[in-house]
Amino acid sequence: MKATRSLLAALMLATDLGAIKANAQCSGNAGRCTTTNTASVTGGTLVKPGMSSSATALTNPTADDVDAGNVLADAGPTFSIKANRSWTLKIKSQNATSWTYVGSNSGVKPIGDLAWSTSSGGTFTAITASDATFASGASASNGQAAQAFFKTSWQSDFTSASNAPGTYSLPIVFTLTAP
Repeated sequence: MKATRSLLAALMLATDLGAIKANAQCSGNAGRCTTTNTASVTGGTLVKPGMSSSATALTNPTADDVDAGNVLADAGPTFSIKANRSWTLKIKSQNATSWTYVGSNSGVKPIGDLAWSTSSGGTFTAITASDATFASGASASNGQAAQAFFKTSWQSDFTSASNAPGTYSLPIVFTLTAP
C-alpha cells in the first residue's frame, strides 16, 4: 500500500511538472500566445567562373612560320567572374614540362612555347606548371570580364622535335579563389 501511494505521488508530481513546463512555454490571458523562432543562415565565400569555351584552337604553323621562327597569336577563352568578395583567377599548365603529343614522329614541345596575356597587345608570359595570377578583383563582382590571349612560339628549325608533325595539346588550368 505504501508503495502504491509513493507511485501515485510520483505520477502526480510528474504531471504537475509537465503542466508547469507547458505553461512556461506560452502563457496568454486573452486566449492568444506568441513565441519567437530565429532563422539564421551562414553565407560562405562564393565564387563562380564562367568560361566561353573549354577548348582553344590555335593557329597551325606554316612552313614559312617555322622557317622564320614565328610566334602565332590567338584569342583564348573569355571569363565572367562572379564572387561575393575579393577574388583571384590563376593560370597554369596541367602538364609539367611538355605539351601532350599524338603522332609517330617523337614530337616534344616545351610548355613554355605557349605564352599568355590578358591583352592582345600586352606583355606575354610563358606558361608554367605553377599558378600565376591571371586576373584579380579587390571587391565582390557580379560578372567581371577577363579575356585570355595566347602566343605559340615555333623554332626556326625544321629538325626540332618541337616542330615534328603531329597534334600537340596543352591543358590549361584556371583556378578562381576568394582568399
